[in-house]
This record gives sequence, C-alpha cells and structure tokens, in this order.
Amino acid sequence: MSIQEIQDYCQSLPNTEKAMPCGENLLVFHMEGNIYLYVWLKAPIPSITVKLLPERGKELRERYNAISPAYHICEKHWNDIFIEGTFPNDMIEEWIKESYDLAKNSDRFEQNVEFVTEFAASPAGSQVLQGCQYLKIYDEEDPVYVLLCGDSSEEYMIGKIAVSNIQNLITAYKERFDRNNFFQNLILDNLLLVDIYNRAKKLHIEIQKPRVVLLLEIPAGKENYAMEFLKSMFSAQSGDYVTAVDENTLIVIKQVEAKDSYAEVAEVAETTVAMMNTEAMINVRVAYGTIVEELKDVSKSYKEAKMALDVGKIFYAEKTVTAYSTLGIGRLIYQLPINLCEMFIEEIFGGKVPEELDEETLTTINTFLENNLNVSETSRQLYVHRNTLLYRLEKLEKYTGLDIRIFDDALTLKIALMVVRYMRYLESMDY
Repeated sequence: MSIQEIQDYCQSLPNTEKAMPCGENLLVFHMEGNIYLYVWLKAPIPSITVKLLPERGKELRERYNAISPAYHICEKHWNDIFIEGTFPNDMIEEWIKESYDLAKNSDRFEQNVEFVTEFAASPAGSQVLQGCQYLKIYDEEDPVYVLLCGDSSEEYMIGKIAVSNIQNLITAYKERFDRNNFFQNLILDNLLLVDIYNRAKKLHIEIQKPRVVLLLEIPAGKENYAMEFLKSMFSAQSGDYVTAVDENTLIVIKQVEAKDSYAEVAEVAETTVAMMNTEAMINVRVAYGTIVEELKDVSKSYKEAKMALDVGKIFYAEKTVTAYSTLGIGRLIYQLPINLCEMFIEEIFGGKVPEELDEETLTTINTFLENNLNVSETSRQLYVHRNTLLYRLEKLEKYTGLDIRIFDDALTLKIALMVVRYMRYLESMDY
C-alpha cells in the first residue's frame, strides 16, 4: 500500500484531519483532536504507526515480523507497521480503522474501563450500567472477557449470541493449541498408544490416514514469518498440520492420498523450497521421511526426516531437498560411532587422511566415480587427455594404496571420503 493510498483512505473516514506538526518527515491523521495514525514520509523503509488494544498489538507482533512496538511513542498501544510489499491493502486499512475507532471512542473507553473492572469483580453474569449491557464471556467456568452492547432487548439478544459465538471460538482456539501440543508430543514419542487414540478422537484427527513428515531448516530469526507462510501453503482443512521443533526447524505433517504417493511428496517438497525462496525470500532445506499408514507412526517418519536433514547436510550439501529413501550409504555411515570411524580410517590409510588430497585430485575422483569408472568419459568431462587421467589415477594409487580403477578399491575410497566428512561434521558439532 502506497503512502498516497493510505492518505486517500484516511480522508474517507469521517471527521478526519491531517497535519504535519514536526516538519516534512511526519504526517499525522486525527479526528476531533485524537491522533490515530502517524505516517513516516522519509523513513528508509515506508512505515506507519497505529494505535491498537494491547492484546491485539501483541498478537500481531508475534504473528508478523513487519510489525513492531512503537518505542518512540508508546509501545503499549502503538505499533510500527512496515507497509512496503508486506501486507495486502485491506489488512492495512483494517488496522488503520481499528486505530481510528479507538481514537473516536477514547473518552468513552476510559470510562468503560472502570465499569468493566467493577463488573468483572462482581458475581453477576450480566449487568446494565450507564445505558450499556455488560456480559461476561467464560472459558469453562472462568470469566475471561467482557462484552458491551446496548441495553435494548434486541441488542441484548445480539449480545448473547455474540457471547456464545466467542465462547465457541475460545474452545476452537484451545483445541488448536491442544493440537499443537498433541503433534509435538506425538513426533517426540511422548504419548502412550492409548493416549494417542483418545486425544486424536477428542481433537477430531483421523487415525487411519497416510501421512509423511517434512522437516524444514530455516535461518534464525525467520521462524514466525516462515510459520505463517507455511500455514498458508498447508491447510488444516486438507488434513495437514504445521508446527515448530525449535527456532531453526519447522515441521509439516502432510496427509497424502496413498502409501505410494512419493512422487507427490517429492513435488510438494520441491515446491515448498521454491516458494519459500522466491515468495517468502527465505532459503530453506527440506527433508522428508517415509509415508506411514497410521497416526501412531508419525514419529517414525519424523525421525527419518531428521536423519535425512542431517545426512543431507553432511554428504549432499548441494541438494535442497533430501528424501530418507535416497540416503544410500550415507545413512549407514551416519549411524557409526566416532571410534569405529577413526579405526577404519587408520586401518585403510594409516596416518594419511584422504581429506588432505588437493582439489584437482578430489574432482578427478568424484568425476571418475560418477562415470562408473569409465576412463574415456571421465577424461572427456574433465577436458584432459586420457594419459593425463591415468597419470592422476596412478599418482593417487601411490598415495593411498588404492587403485580406483578396480571396483573394490573405488568403493573403499568413496566410503573413506564420506567417513572423513562425517568425522569432520561431528567435530564441528562438538560431539
């Protein structure tokens, strides 16, 4: 939303006036002397400041990275919103209107706060004060909100309907929170089988549905925005669920059509990476486990996805999507204890570490292996003469004692290089 569009919208609100009390940098909008909007005209990033109820402001700040407390005014009520390409116009207009309504009702609001405080402390469920009907909204047996409406019979009935709907929303929100808690405990194997079935039934989660877990590694500080973006991609209505493991890892529990839907899962993973990179501007890695038939086995798919994410970073760093089923020998090496790895390297190479090989030699090895030990194809891809390639291979044989033109020696060297890479990874993780 542009600055001009914001001005046009504010001018459409009744009794709105604008002023520039602090020079050309700051434009303010007010009605009847009460300011409801600050527009920072010369800020590096176009932004506005709106007044919201504290709970509303806190909710939005937790949800969106582009909204922050307005420390320069009053962080309790005022919020800075970066508007350039971050939110649709209707959302920004909604927040401006909320700020406008607060300004319009500011005097009455202060008076109502006193009445609400007194009413909340009373045992009554409803009460008429100063021409307003006050109604309590309960969460189970505890009053959590107070609704204000007119004192006519018609307004009272509308208020009662609103109270009922809000209480239903509270229940639905708690159910959503319970779902989050349920899935987090499910993937971590913190639930007994009987608890899984009982809680799933209570939360209206189907037991017998094929599912797969996708794990996303995201940069630090991007978790909130990434979470909201993922929720827009994977809806609960489709049987999908998005939750977080930690500040760097998000989980998608994806419901699929059948046990053999791996092509669909691979496409979903690739699409997720592409959309996160291009639309959300967040670089991510995605890994996924195998498809499981029952809800109780979701933790298995999660563990597989976690292994795939770690193994992918160690052995297949160039890939942004890694499937557990494609890990190959990397999966085996990942599960080896460090002492066994050290013994293997020592037995094969003695004091010589394959990682010390120069870049040219490593490129030669990898290309030779990728071409199934084919000398002609390898020399063609490396743009070197066949004799030059043979010289390099013979030089490598003298250094390592392995002739990688022989399959067994080639396999040994390939595994050794992967083991060394795994050992270096463990060292970097302070194992």
